[in-house]
Amino acid sequence: MKKYRRNQRVGALMKIFTERPNHVFSYNYFSELFNAAKSTISEDIMIVKGLVQDLEFGVIETISGASGGVVYIPTLNDEETKALLYELCDAFSNPNRIIPGGYIYMSDIFHSPYYSSRIAKIVATQYAKKQIDYVVTVETKGIPTALMTAKELDVPLAVVRRNTKVTEGSTLSINYVSGSSKKIGNMTLSRRAIREGSKVLIVDDFMKGGGTAKGVMDLMNEFNAEVLGVYVVIATKEPEQKLIKDYHSLLLLEEVNEERKEITIKPNIINLF
Repeated sequence: MKKYRRNQRVGALMKIFTERPNHVFSYNYFSELFNAAKSTISEDIMIVKGLVQDLEFGVIETISGASGGVVYIPTLNDEETKALLYELCDAFSNPNRIIPGGYIYMSDIFHSPYYSSRIAKIVATQYAKKQIDYVVTVETKGIPTALMTAKELDVPLAVVRRNTKVTEGSTLSINYVSGSSKKIGNMTLSRRAIREGSKVLIVDDFMKGGGTAKGVMDLMNEFNAEVLGVYVVIATKEPEQKLIKDYHSLLLLEEVNEERKEITIKPNIINLF
């Protein structure tokens, strides 16, 4: 079996860790992959650990015990996070995004792999130690960010739908009340999507009155799941009183003025640091 030099192994380790963050790899896995002794692999990992720490890419932790190994936990430092939030504000506040009715066109940003993956790192940084079992979102614009967050946390994604699909099998449905329009809607989730008693993180793109988020929380109660957090990319300033109290948002949308062609959106720094 082929032998690899140390610089080759270190490069491969970085690739493996970054492709599957928050996943525990055993030393046996690397030993067999590189045809090297565990002591050699341990030295390689110490090199990678120092590099990751120096470059502030995150942390690499070793876990002792029979089921132990090594795990890479990516993070964004405060300066990187602030820079991304201001970059997002610039992108969202472009007046050309205003569409009739006082709405903002956002799909291109939420569907951007660059933005969705960077946002996911912010969310995962705050929940990496919470032992999340599932990330849960509502179709449709929130799916990319939620999927990237699930990837960062190395957990499955469950998508709550507005309408039942035959391919979902047996489902559980509830009615919920929109926090802004007060209209009654329906949301459904396959009974196979999450295990009962799981710990979940709700991730979505936008919150106005909080009705959708509350509906998802109520749906999670039906699965006896524990909601450890609710995270949205953008929350509106009004109404100030949402239907849920405990949530985090990256950005705060203060106003959309069609006449002046102005969008006022700011980083929700206090909510993060």
